[in-house]
Amino acid sequence: MKIIPARSGTAFILKKAERLTVTDIEGEQVSDFICFNLHDKSEYLSSGRTIDYAETIFLTKGHPFYSNRSNIMFDIIEDTVGRHDFLLTPCSADTFRIIYGHDLPHHGCMGNLCEALAPYGIMPDNIPVCFNIFMHVTVNADTGKINVLPPKSKAGDYIIIEARMDLIVGMTACSAEMSNNYSFKPIGFSKE
Repeated sequence: MKIIPARSGTAFILKKAERLTVTDIEGEQVSDFICFNLHDKSEYLSSGRTIDYAETIFLTKGHPFYSNRSNIMFDIIEDTVGRHDFLLTPCSADTFRIIYGHDLPHHGCMGNLCEALAPYGIMPDNIPVCFNIFMHVTVNADTGKINVLPPKSKAGDYIIIEARMDLIVGMTACSAEMSNNYSFKPIGFSKE
């Protein structure tokens, strides 16, 4: 298993039919996940298409995840938590300034993804909403108010995805306080 240290990110290639296991090593840690078609980087993971076709915001085992072109990029094969987020954008320096009031903010998941994906030619403006693995977000049925709650994941919980096309993957060990119950931990991942 490879480790993404707390408040950092990585990027790598995941080939069609390969499986990726993402593990919450210590519990209550989110991983922002994004992917692009290896052979055409203008095709990317789409929150809107995936939620639209699944008819749910609670995406888990058995759900296909679609690109902006309505092609399936990957499926969740196993999921020990069953609760993730696909609504909120990667935390950024602006997130820390606006939400948390930090004067000297960390550059967040957005900055970490930008650094990790730059060698693949993916620019900051090309990074869309991520699939926030293990993130626990609720939406009030009457007001639409969003609440970020502590992740339901415990130490050793995981998801397994299977690629349906060759992918460039970007992942983080999320840096946002609310997303991780106000602590920062590593994320593990392995390919097979």
